[in-house]
Amino acid sequence: MRNDNSPPPPESGSSIDPDRSWFTRRSTLVVGVAALAPAALAGWVLTQAFAGPGSGGQAPSAPLSASHSALTPGQRDAKPGSDPSEGASASTSPSASQSTTAAAPAPAPAPAKGPLTGRTVVVDPGHNAGNFEHTDEIDQQVDIGTGRKECDTTGTTTNAGYKEADFTLDVSRRLRTALEAQGAKVVLTHQADRPWGPCITERARIGNEAKADAVVSVHADGVSSGNRGFHIILPAKVKGGAADTAKIVGPSRELGERIAGNFARTTGSAPANYLGSGTGLVVRDDLGGLNLSTQPKVFIECGNMRDAKDAAQLTSPEWRQKAAQGIADGIVGFLGG
Repeated sequence: MRNDNSPPPPESGSSIDPDRSWFTRRSTLVVGVAALAPAALAGWVLTQAFAGPGSGGQAPSAPLSASHSALTPGQRDAKPGSDPSEGASASTSPSASQSTTAAAPAPAPAPAKGPLTGRTVVVDPGHNAGNFEHTDEIDQQVDIGTGRKECDTTGTTTNAGYKEADFTLDVSRRLRTALEAQGAKVVLTHQADRPWGPCITERARIGNEAKADAVVSVHADGVSSGNRGFHIILPAKVKGGAADTAKIVGPSRELGERIAGNFARTTGSAPANYLGSGTGLVVRDDLGGLNLSTQPKVFIECGNMRDAKDAAQLTSPEWRQKAAQGIADGIVGFLGG
């Protein structure tokens, strides 16, 4: 007996409902496509992974991933299967990248090597242009071993007003350049970087503390016109208080003789005609810079600023360069260069 709610029997000659048959085929197709999609995607990924540049597997318009763009060129160009860190810098952090790409400061020039390599020379520019405005300070008395003397003096000038202190600083700087070119370490007692001084006691101390192989104090004389030429002042043998020159008298004389010969030859200037008996060498015991020195030391008076002919030389940059070179050559000869 048929229930009225049951579906009607199929028409004769048909065993399958057409609507149900289409639904069945569509379901089967969807399931098939769904099953094939992951496999196809996986195959495409593998193809891209192993395809080299120019394979055409990757669309040109596809943007790089964030991880790819963060790689260094060396990591992006690594061959498949290689360690991507090869060829890359030790650190790929932003700070490391910045530190490697930032311009490094230019290295300091290497010291020149020459016959004076390992040697120390102290150059003492006589006086200080500021002394003229600090007479109270430079008039202070200091102990030089054999007595007491002013801390420093103003120095002299040419008749036109060119200061001895300006002359001595210029020659001293030129001398430093010439000595450094020979490999020496050069110390200046001052560079007009202080308002006055230093005192003669401090000038001596700078040479002593530097353990200088040679010390030269640069000056120019200020005597009456007609007195011309240069002279070298050597330390006398003195002992008293902090002064004891016994060990430096001999080497200081050798230093002075070397400088005198080279200075005359290089500048064309003659030894002083007013002292030293034509030798260009004078011994004194009243200069604190010499009395208090423990290192070989001399003063050089390069000429007379009060004589018009000498003054013409002293105010010439070309002549001052010759003066510096003559002193340098004497120092090199003394130190065995």
